[in-house]
Amino acid sequence: MTIFKTTAIAAALATTLVVAGCATYTGQTTAPDDPNRTQRGALIGAAIGAAAGLLSGDDATERRQRAMVGAGVGGLAGAGVGAYQDRQERALRDQMAGTGVDVIRQGDNITLNMPGAITFATDSYTITPQFYPVLDNVANTLREYNQTIVEVAGHTDSDGTDAYNQGLSQRRAISVSSYLKTRASLMADRFIEVGAGESRPVASNATAAGKAQNRRVEITLVPLRS
Repeated sequence: MTIFKTTAIAAALATTLVVAGCATYTGQTTAPDDPNRTQRGALIGAAIGAAAGLLSGDDATERRQRAMVGAGVGGLAGAGVGAYQDRQERALRDQMAGTGVDVIRQGDNITLNMPGAITFATDSYTITPQFYPVLDNVANTLREYNQTIVEVAGHTDSDGTDAYNQGLSQRRAISVSSYLKTRASLMADRFIEVGAGESRPVASNATAAGKAQNRRVEITLVPLRS
């Protein structure tokens, strides 16, 4: 493992101790009577919250916003931004309950964290068929709440070279984005696809369980502002 990889992992794990501003929902993956379930879920949610967020940068978001406004999609203003995202967040939490998908709120942005264990097989960018219904629900929400820019970010674990993982993460992002656009007939200009490779782990790559958490796709919904 390179120094860069080790540093990135340490930083991500250290950040879990200080993150307190992210509202998360974590799908239940342990027995209801497990006394450690609440604490473990909180730690995982904090780790994901530390790594989640826009990767594409402000310039890419602004370009998408100009394209959407030019296509006649109106922006949100003032307090209407937060209220709009509140409604969308509630809808997504209801739809994602029990699916293993985390719903993370950071300010006015909403991120869906989709672990690789339920989206892709190892070393694959083909979406697993059992995950289609979850993505269908996401697509329906995106169609209803159309005043958002959608960044789809792919991530990998540390197995393989940096270059290979970068390409794989990009292909995973494109797979999910393409599915959503096709299912809901959504504007292509609304989407940003980005690959993060192995650079933003949410768990240690030293264990199989940690690698499974790092193989993921994050969908971040950014409100369109007027």
